[in-house]
Amino acid sequence: MNLTLKIWRQKNSKDKGKMETYPVKDISPDMSFLEMIDVLNNQLIESGQDPVAFDHDCREGICGMCSMFINGQAHGPGRGITTCQLHMRSFKDGDTIYIEPWRSAAFPVIKDLVVDRSSFDRVIQAGGYVSVNTSGNTQDANAIPIPKEDADKAFDAATCIGCGACVAACKNSSAMLFVSAKVSQLALLPQGKVEAKQRALNMVKQMDEEGFGNCSNTGACEVECPKGISLENIARMNREYLKASIS
Repeated sequence: MNLTLKIWRQKNSKDKGKMETYPVKDISPDMSFLEMIDVLNNQLIESGQDPVAFDHDCREGICGMCSMFINGQAHGPGRGITTCQLHMRSFKDGDTIYIEPWRSAAFPVIKDLVVDRSSFDRVIQAGGYVSVNTSGNTQDANAIPIPKEDADKAFDAATCIGCGACVAACKNSSAMLFVSAKVSQLALLPQGKVEAKQRALNMVKQMDEEGFGNCSNTGACEVECPKGISLENIARMNREYLKASIS
């Protein structure tokens, strides 16, 4: 496959940035999208040019690092996949592919396709944890009876990998799907009850302080989420926040 890549190049957060055009040839349809960028970067390095900076780690759809807009879609065409799970057979020979970083004030560009998502870390630090008794008498989690429905919902919420696709897909750059997933996975389990009230208040407060927008109610976040996190979690977080606010 021969392709034309239109890639956002930006030296740093203060640089204005612009789209640059790069042709790539002989791309195998069995390559992953990141492998294709690796091929491009090898070409750029061999020609003495600066390679395209992009985030990656596990390349197995688990870490959430490989976040980028591809032809206007978070993680590219297809549903339930991250960028590293996207293969070049999803495109056609001769296609022009537009590649950009996440667009959000809360995710400032570091370089090229790499953005600073430390705002997510600070939201988690504000309340995404449980108290742990380290006295030696800690009860085994598997010994605590939990309704199967609650356990399933908590597990579904816990599959969030924090990639930020929900923020990038939302016209208001809202992080409510991410935050609600982290609130829900603990709110549904007895281990999370101790900090339940403060968790909801603190995480929502931190989310607002980071500059994320309000929920737009369009549902783009759920559609673009590679792990299919449900909008029901946002409703659950709103209930948790309301209960904490009036109690």
